[in-house]
Amino acid sequence: MQDFKSFSSKVTNLKSEDFESLALEIFYFQSSRNPIYKAYLDARSITPRSIHSLQEIPFLPIRFFKDFQVVSGAKEEFEGFFSSSGTTGMITSKHYFWSQKWYLEHSKRLFENLYGSLQDFHVLALLPAYLERRGSSLVAMADYFIQESNSDHSGFYLYNQEELLDKMKVLATGPKKVLLLGVTFALLDLAESNQDFFSMQNLIVMETGGMKGRRKEMIREEVHDILTSYFQVPEIHSEYGMTELMSQAYSKGKGKYTLPTCMRVLLRDVNDPFSWSNRSQGGINVIDLGNFHSCSFIETQDLGKYDENGMLEVLGRFDNSEIRGCNLLVQ
Repeated sequence: MQDFKSFSSKVTNLKSEDFESLALEIFYFQSSRNPIYKAYLDARSITPRSIHSLQEIPFLPIRFFKDFQVVSGAKEEFEGFFSSSGTTGMITSKHYFWSQKWYLEHSKRLFENLYGSLQDFHVLALLPAYLERRGSSLVAMADYFIQESNSDHSGFYLYNQEELLDKMKVLATGPKKVLLLGVTFALLDLAESNQDFFSMQNLIVMETGGMKGRRKEMIREEVHDILTSYFQVPEIHSEYGMTELMSQAYSKGKGKYTLPTCMRVLLRDVNDPFSWSNRSQGGINVIDLGNFHSCSFIETQDLGKYDENGMLEVLGRFDNSEIRGCNLLVQ
């Protein structure tokens, strides 16, 4: 537990120039304290102390969160777990956490670093598929944002579209900004519901991804065109997160993400998971130092690229990967 408290402080106060040294410190810690990650390194005949740079660190395939308890410590050190969504019959991921309080405060800090104080917002969360099950990290985060907004108007919405629109009309001319945080299929359902919308100069629409099997997959541009037209906003914002991560990245438009100080994305070759891509795009390997209690080095089944300005774009999934609840639209 003392290790977790020490790492939590280091991650909270991390400067970008110190990222690699802290990543290596966490790697050495997890390579000895995380039985699943240690077994994975042993199976690949990798000696942890031979690793001296980010590019040399092995990444754990995300599938391991479905099959094992991926933790870097004793089981009694963990408060609980978040679980991923999935269609019937799918094995869901479980991400055990040592402190839900730290996760929520960490998520708030990452959001406010880009968007300012939550007290400047009314937070309206349109997350039906997530609210209908237990254990969602996104619902826990949204609930905390609602509380921290200190607004009587903030709250959750399921399928009550008219009630949501009535609330937004009330808030359209107020001094606070309105954050509509919604799962993609629910935002599209609202946009195609024949319910008239109205101009809101103080509105931010943020999609969290996920069709949840409710609609056909669509390319990001098509989704954003529909939503910008309906909500009369210049851009659709996005949140990129997943059950297996403690940190979130945000896009203020066009699917280009700003990574927080505690997160890096390296692109691997799509045909060889142990080699880095020599092109501008590849498979996404995430380093999330907020995962100091589990595994910070995750090989996802997502595809991405960096643009000419170094902004990350998430392109979609590998064709053979399972449908996931995180923010990914097929490109």
